Amino acid sequence: MQFQQLLYFVAVAETRHFTRAAERVHVSQPSLSQQIRALEKELGAELFSRARGNVALTDAGEALLPLARRILADTETARVEVQELVQLRRGRVRLGAPPSLCTGLLPDVLRAFHDLHPGIELLIEESGSHDLVRELARGALDLALVVMPLPAASPALTTVELLHEDLVVVSSAAAPAPRRPVRIADLEGEPLVMFRHGYDLRELTVAACRAEGFEPSFTVEGGEMDAVLGFVRAGLGVAVVPSMVAARARDLRVTALARPGLRRTIAIAHRSDVAPPRAARELQRVLFSAGTAGGATGPAA
Repeated sequence: MQFQQLLYFVAVAETRHFTRAAERVHVSQPSLSQQIRALEKELGAELFSRARGNVALTDAGEALLPLARRILADTETARVEVQELVQLRRGRVRLGAPPSLCTGLLPDVLRAFHDLHPGIELLIEESGSHDLVRELARGALDLALVVMPLPAASPALTTVELLHEDLVVVSSAAAPAPRRPVRIADLEGEPLVMFRHGYDLRELTVAACRAEGFEPSFTVEGGEMDAVLGFVRAGLGVAVVPSMVAARARDLRVTALARPGLRRTIAIAHRSDVAPPRAARELQRVLFSAGTAGGATGPAA
């Protein structure tokens, strides 16, 4: 049983005329009649009585008509649903990002995306790059923002650099003003508020301190981004954070790091073997627009 056969059958049933039905569905009358005969043969029953030029439904035709209308209606509904997805009226995007980017970059990006496509549901997973890579690999995310280089080689992922971001030192507004700019070596003996294990920023900061020949001193450790900023506000120590996060923390003192400073590279990652959904590709476009207009953070070269 073919879709066109049901379409032709409904047209004849509603017009009670083969020629007018053929005109309605834009086929020749012989082709329409042939398809109706093929449908009757497949069903093993005549659908129309054709006595003296009058076309009427048989009992079998009467039974088939509401079912055929329902199938045609469901097919149209499916077509509209797919069109809505294609045209970004509905759908969802599953995006992973480190907490620092959820605080810094994403609020404005997601606002811009939502304004463009209010019917798209946004599902956000906050975690470190290592965890996000694992979630991408198992198909739990469509896209992820990750800090490069990745914790381990990931040949199954495609990554495209989005932006480079400077790291800065934040301190309580009530604390003495630090030297401008601050060298990594100046952090030796300085009480640091440190992120939990698995945080990309923790690994980067600790590695930079060790490269200068010292182990950093922690007054508080183990927090997420909001907690770390709160501890800094309370005067418990200083923290090294991304410049985009610092720009939103207007009640904290922000000090640049002396050259060469610390920078991190942010990339957009997705599985290489599966093309991202249309809505995810559109979000990727909005992310690149934000990265290009990143101001002090600077787009990736």
